[in-house]
Amino acid sequence: MSETQQQREWAPIHGLPYRSVPYRPERMPEAESRETAARLRSRMDERRTVRQFSPDPVPEQVIRDAIACAATAPSGAHQQPWTFVLVKDPEVRRRIREAAEHEERVSYGGRLGEEWLAALRPLGTDEVKAHLTDAPALIVVFQQRHWLGDDGAKHKHYYVDESVGIAVGMLLSALHLSGLAALIHTPSPMRFLSEVLGRPANEKAFAVIPVGYPAPDCRVPDLVRKSLDQVLVEV
Repeated sequence: MSETQQQREWAPIHGLPYRSVPYRPERMPEAESRETAARLRSRMDERRTVRQFSPDPVPEQVIRDAIACAATAPSGAHQQPWTFVLVKDPEVRRRIREAAEHEERVSYGGRLGEEWLAALRPLGTDEVKAHLTDAPALIVVFQQRHWLGDDGAKHKHYYVDESVGIAVGMLLSALHLSGLAALIHTPSPMRFLSEVLGRPANEKAFAVIPVGYPAPDCRVPDLVRKSLDQVLVEV
C-alpha cells in the first residue's frame, strides 16, 4: 500500500465529480503469467467445501487479511455495500447455531420441497450444523441495502447482490489460498443473524462462513467439477 493510500480515509463519493489517477501496473512477463495462472488453477481446484472442522485456533490476522482482500472487490458505483462480522465468541456462535438449526429443521422437514431436498441429497447435508460451533470463527457477511448521509438522508446502493456475491467469492479464494477451509452456509430465513449480532436495519444477512482447519477425520462428498470445455464458450 502506498503512502498516499495509507493517509487517505474512505468517505462517500456519491455526487462528487469524476476524478482520476494514473494506473501503471508493471506488466508481468508472459512466461511468469502462464506459470502463475497454472499454479493458481491447480491450487483453486483443491478447494473443497468443509463441514467438519477442527476446533484448533487459526491465525486471526490471516482471516483479517482475507476479509481485506474481499473488500477490494468491484461494486456497483464503488459503493462497497458489505459488512463482514467476525464472530469468535463461543456463546455467540452457539446462539447462531441454535437459531440456524431451528430454521433448518423446518426446512428439511418440508419447507424446502422435494426437488431441493433431492438436489441436496448427494451432498449429505441435514439440519445439524455442527460447523457453526466447531469452527473457531465465523464470518457473517451482510449486504447494505442503503446508506445514510450525514444529514440522515437515505441513499440506495446499486447492484448489491452482485457486488456482495463477488466479494464473497474473493473471500473464499483468499481463505483457501491462505491455507484455511471454509463453508458457505445460508440458513433461510436469516433474519435472526441481524438480531443476534445487533446489526442496523439497512443490513441484510447474506451468508455465514465458518472458517478453520479441516478436522482430522474430515470427509467431503465425492464430487466432480465440470471441465473447462463444459463451462467455457469461445466466440
